[in-house]
Amino acid sequence: MRFFLFAVLILNACLVQAHPTQESESRLCAPFRGGIVDQDIVKSMLLAADEGRLYRIHSARSSVGFCVDSAIGRVAAEFEGIQGGFALRHETWGDESQMLVMVDADTLSMEETFIKNMLKSEHFLDTYMYPKILFVSTRLHWFDDRHAVLEGDLTMHGVTRPVQFDVTVSAVDSRQHGRSVRQGRDDRIVVTAKAYIQRSDFEMKSLSFLVSDTVELCMRVDAVLHRNK
Repeated sequence: MRFFLFAVLILNACLVQAHPTQESESRLCAPFRGGIVDQDIVKSMLLAADEGRLYRIHSARSSVGFCVDSAIGRVAAEFEGIQGGFALRHETWGDESQMLVMVDADTLSMEETFIKNMLKSEHFLDTYMYPKILFVSTRLHWFDDRHAVLEGDLTMHGVTRPVQFDVTVSAVDSRQHGRSVRQGRDDRIVVTAKAYIQRSDFEMKSLSFLVSDTVELCMRVDAVLHRNK
């Protein structure tokens, strides 16, 4: 029953994403409501929307994937179903910023069908039992105007573990591509991020003699400033 309710929630979120009507605008952060994440975080994202500092992920221009070494060479794959956004406070970049990303694990895409099916099976991601991958940031620490460390909690295969991403954040506009987002408020930003995890930490321990325990996670997230109507 809980799985059915969760599926209904996600279906509703997809419909909201697909039809940006006035009704959908009132359902911002729909994939993360209903106890999926702490509701105080959802409230902070909605407040960011009211303040004009919420960026919504553009799914078609974004990608989340991973690479892992195996007995047949390096295996790379991407997920096509990505939702979420950023709440960015430009004046105090860092602790008051928030990032939420939800990935549909069943949208795993790669050329080798056999390997794809194996990765989606109960031996690894088990996408039937655990259809969603969730990242909730906890802290953003800047080194300079473009580079930072993004810390947060990654939930995958039913297990939640802390993860640390090395990130680069750039503004995108027609006049000056790639300048620092801290130079002003921009309609569109791109975040690239990389992290390394151990799949055994997420209870994915099958075929350890064939597949490395170390997995490289990669994100390129393109997000657009949300404007309340």
